[in-house]
Amino acid sequence: MPQYFPPQANQLLRWLLIGGGVFLVLLVAGMVYVSRTVNDRVGVPVAQPIGFQHSLHAGELGLDCRFCHTTVEVAASAGIPPVETCMGCHSQIRVDTPELTALRASWDNNVPIQWNRVHDLPDYAYFDHSAHVNNGVGCSSCHGQVDQMDGIWKTERMTMGWCLECHRAPETQVRPLSEVFNMSYERPHNQLELGHELVATYSIDPDKLPQCSTCHR
Repeated sequence: MPQYFPPQANQLLRWLLIGGGVFLVLLVAGMVYVSRTVNDRVGVPVAQPIGFQHSLHAGELGLDCRFCHTTVEVAASAGIPPVETCMGCHSQIRVDTPELTALRASWDNNVPIQWNRVHDLPDYAYFDHSAHVNNGVGCSSCHGQVDQMDGIWKTERMTMGWCLECHRAPETQVRPLSEVFNMSYERPHNQLELGHELVATYSIDPDKLPQCSTCHR
């Protein structure tokens, strides 16, 4: 019976299978890496219908986060300010500024401004702003130095692993409630000592935070 395949055929097939397996593993790993780094949009400014400058409002003018995000202490969502909030100032200040044309049009036509979302957690992850800010988690811990941003963008990847770093050790992040909205707050040198005291004061259960049901309901 004639031999149709060369003697090296078995060895070649073996290496093709090994190479294919390695390629598949590298492909999956590469896709995961891209989705969690390159595609997470960290540091990429999100274009908005109005060029709202956080550095001016929260920075130079010193507006408190709660002036615009009114429900951050009482609801899961921090809230997006309605046009009425903006016009409370801009009906008197910089009224004819070209940059505010879209704002005036929204007010005159009674059409809400369609802001573009910056942070968009998946539906299977439950996040409550009020639960965090009322337990000593500062705005800048998740959103960065917003008071220094001309626009707005993500400063953290906000993956499950990133969230669990805090949930497993809340004492490393919590701060006094009086400092939650302080964008200039810096963690003290005795953060762990203070953090353990605050965890007890806020009745935070370190054993419950890492549980799946805390965020996945």
